[in-house]
Amino acid sequence: MKAMPELRSSALQCLVETDPEAKVAAVGAMAEAWSGGTLVLDTAAVLAAPAAAIPGRPARPELVAPRLVGRRSMATVEGRAMLVHALAHIEFNAVNLALDAMWRFPAMPAQFYADWLRVAKEEAYHFSLLSAHLLTLGCAYGDYSAHGSLWEMVEKTSGDVMARMALVPRTLEARGLDAIPPLRAKLAQAGDGAAAAILDIILRDEIGHVEIGNRWYWHLCGLRGLDPVATYDELVVQYKATVRGPFNIEARRKAGFSEEELRSLGG
Repeated sequence: MKAMPELRSSALQCLVETDPEAKVAAVGAMAEAWSGGTLVLDTAAVLAAPAAAIPGRPARPELVAPRLVGRRSMATVEGRAMLVHALAHIEFNAVNLALDAMWRFPAMPAQFYADWLRVAKEEAYHFSLLSAHLLTLGCAYGDYSAHGSLWEMVEKTSGDVMARMALVPRTLEARGLDAIPPLRAKLAQAGDGAAAAILDIILRDEIGHVEIGNRWYWHLCGLRGLDPVATYDELVVQYKATVRGPFNIEARRKAGFSEEELRSLGG
């Protein structure tokens, strides 16, 4: 009898896919297969890294240092396009980081993989919305340069799932909770109601994504007998992460940050 395909192996295949549209389609097919019961989950297997590059991404956009990414003025269509392009790049990277969490870390509870599959599917949806909106602005994903700082932290934390949960979803992705409302206001003021509506969807979903990171971080700290707040402060120093405001306290509260943490942020 032929063995059923395995979820984490499928996630790895999606991760190394270089074409954005093909990656989005593959994530959707994987999610559908999982919900339909045609994928199995082997949580214990350590999967060998493939010969293909991780993550798979297209030749464009060109990746440059953050300081070299172009300025984004809301006064012009091109300026708004550059902002939407930057957001699309963030969402594309977010698809990859969810897939990476699924395949890279074995021996986690089954719900961990189901949670990150949900994140991958929703991030792929966000990317599709932004990519389609770029076309209405006269450009496409890849037309502007972008930076890879989000993925740099993914690589740094590849050896420790607790550090990954601490420093990617609940640090870097949590910045989105803070940044989206003012960006949405700028786009709406510039007359781009469609982009503003997309950001409403992204903020709604990102609260859930950060909550997933928070929940698994606290779970892992509990297993290791560590204080989550003190350990987080230590990880920020160890991995040279940056935590800066202003903070969207209400969104962070919804995403599962403790009241002790929120007080330290000024909430």
